[in-house]
Amino acid sequence: MYRIVELPYSDWSPSIEADESRRLAGELELGKVVYLPHLGFELTKREQPFLDPRWLSGTHKSVSYEPVRAAATCGVRGAQGTDEELHALAAMIQRFQADALTLIRALFPGYVERLRVAPTSFRPGNVENHKLSWRKDDTLLHVDAFPSRPNRGERILRVFTNINPGAARRVWKIGDLFEQTAAEFLPRVPRPLPGSAALLKALKITKSERSEYDHSMLRIHDAMKLDPAYQGRASHLTFGFPPGSTWICFSDQAAHAALAGQFMMEQTLHLPIDALYFPERSPLKVLERLRGRALA
Repeated sequence: MYRIVELPYSDWSPSIEADESRRLAGELELGKVVYLPHLGFELTKREQPFLDPRWLSGTHKSVSYEPVRAAATCGVRGAQGTDEELHALAAMIQRFQADALTLIRALFPGYVERLRVAPTSFRPGNVENHKLSWRKDDTLLHVDAFPSRPNRGERILRVFTNINPGAARRVWKIGDLFEQTAAEFLPRVPRPLPGSAALLKALKITKSERSEYDHSMLRIHDAMKLDPAYQGRASHLTFGFPPGSTWICFSDQAAHAALAGQFMMEQTLHLPIDALYFPERSPLKVLERLRGRALA
């Protein structure tokens, strides 16, 4: 269980000493999962009907909320319903966003001034019903890296809460710590072709130019998913997060796979490396040590 750090708090705004905050940040920034088994997100009576995958539109696996979106969409994407229903759905997700931000600010006050809030997600579908291509198959162990969105080492911090109304756990597989994973897979990654980053941007395949770090993380992500021996390794931990629990990780660092579960809230946050308590533990710095050169 060394991959999981359990906390006793049942409040979204716990009081925590500075030394304890730094200790927890150290664990989180190694790629461990911070787990709060007694911290749930309670739905109101009006929100209970949203515990149904029928609210998903098309092939979306989640409903995302982003306030800057056009007012006509109520800030939500991937959902279907009347204007009144979509406004209520947006309000529920917005309420979770506020709680998740409150929690991160309480546990890790050093992050507060540099956090960048990304869209918030509500996932009412069953994990096992959303297997697409191998690259998009989140039931395979991986670290997060996104083909169209280079981040040059910016961190991806996520807060998850299981809101299943029954007893169904959100089952994850959690892999080795990042430095071990990187040492295993980075030797398989060739250097990017000269000019390829500029070409991908010019063709609008990427939103900005990929750094060698982005290239390496994408190749590591793919190599992990394509390696059956790695996927089946006995040393990996399978763990079920019960309803009414919350967990936090840097998803670009913690090797994870979602094996089972339905009904979850998720908040994504971005954080620059220099805002970390221990920047040297970041994936960028780990890969640079292994390569012996700058990658960003």
